[in-house]
Amino acid sequence: MDMVMNTSHALAQYKQVNVQTSVMDASPHKLITLLIDGFIERVTQAKAALNAQKIEAKGERISKAIQILSGLRGALDFEKGGELASNLDGLYDYMARRLFTANANNDLDMLDEVIGLMRTVKEGWDGIKEQSAGQGA
Repeated sequence: MDMVMNTSHALAQYKQVNVQTSVMDASPHKLITLLIDGFIERVTQAKAALNAQKIEAKGERISKAIQILSGLRGALDFEKGGELASNLDGLYDYMARRLFTANANNDLDMLDEVIGLMRTVKEGWDGIKEQSAGQGA
């Protein structure tokens, strides 16, 4: 049992170091990608927790997803991004409000809605990277 505990602890530490290294080495585009992926993962985990009737875990995952949205909103550059940045800010605000409501009402459909919205954002964000790579940037 002691070996299993030590192995689990070591694996958790490795994952933490791996995440920290990924963040430290990431470009600004990659950082946003990591946030978007983390958001989708947390909301998916919240859905699984809700399905398993693990209400506390559901609330924790939704809270983390809302924190990620806050980080995404903070990264918006309204000067350079103009209307797009403003639209994303509004969308992120809407998603946060939907997550609050989904949490209070244990609503799987709302969780699915915000996952779908963020997947659409991710597709657009991934397209920006592909487009800039195709231009030699």
